[in-house]
Amino acid sequence: MISPDSKYHLIISIDNYSFDMLTTASIDGLPANVDALIAALAEQSYVCDRRLATALFLALKLQRPLFLEGEPGIGKTELAKALSAALDTPLFRIQCYEGLDLAQAAYEWNVKRQMLSIRLAEAGGKAQSESLESLSKDLFDRSMLIERPLLQALTQPKSPVLLIDELDRADEPFDAFLLEFLAENQLSIPEIGVIRASAPPICIITSNRTREIHDALKRRCLYHWLDFPTLEREMDIVRRKANGASESLFRQTVSFVQRMRKLNLVKVPGVAETIDWTNALALLNTLHLEPGVVQETLGLLLKHHDDLQHFGLADTMAVLDELIAKGLVPAPHSGLSADMAASN
Repeated sequence: MISPDSKYHLIISIDNYSFDMLTTASIDGLPANVDALIAALAEQSYVCDRRLATALFLALKLQRPLFLEGEPGIGKTELAKALSAALDTPLFRIQCYEGLDLAQAAYEWNVKRQMLSIRLAEAGGKAQSESLESLSKDLFDRSMLIERPLLQALTQPKSPVLLIDELDRADEPFDAFLLEFLAENQLSIPEIGVIRASAPPICIITSNRTREIHDALKRRCLYHWLDFPTLEREMDIVRRKANGASESLFRQTVSFVQRMRKLNLVKVPGVAETIDWTNALALLNTLHLEPGVVQETLGLLLKHHDDLQHFGLADTMAVLDELIAKGLVPAPHSGLSADMAASN
């Protein structure tokens, strides 16, 4: 709504969460539109579809965190890296894990320096009440803080990118700890007070959805579900990341992986696996997919024991035959399929 006091004072309210667009400094150097953002990310070898680019553009302009969910290995983490490079701004990363707490994520007190200050005070004979009060203030001075990524992101002269990676791996109470930071771009430290961002951080949160993230955190973010890319877009991604492979091999590997994702696998291969597999096949001087080379390199695609056990030579040949029929993979040399079938 528009405040009646001033036509320049804009308040946005979404799901009972309000923020004042004039209370924080604007972020300099942002792309002018969605197309410019797509181009900037492409320069960093990140292929971004328009839906994702639109969500990211709005997150940048509205100064809201972007919450990305999706399968592992489809580019959630890489987006933060590419954005940091595209904007030429620092990247701070919190890799979440079970047991992550305040000391690892935000700040901790430099206990060694505090103990040294106490020892020096004792050696100097500071026993008066005024001296003790002064010492107490010194012990919890800002200079005694060891900054971790959350606090570092608030104290930069230029808006950095803050990546909170795989939040679903952290314990649920950590979600609640992030609420103040995400809503207000600030941290409350009991001994010091509130530390606010001089330049608002660009926050990207990722999750592989191994647990449900609290609704209160999601309401403070723009949400986007990142799905597996289409054949053409995945080819474009692999083309940028696997420079040693031929155009024909790009199409074959991507087509094969895309077909594998439709199978009943415990863990389907992501884009990262496609890139690794293509690079590996290029190192092996592979010109076209054959059952033997696929079976020999299957560990680059399937990362679960049950999948490796169940996806046998017959399955490999069935997928290849289907892709050959569609013209996506060239037919093998004469006699090869028959020999492989006989050995099976």
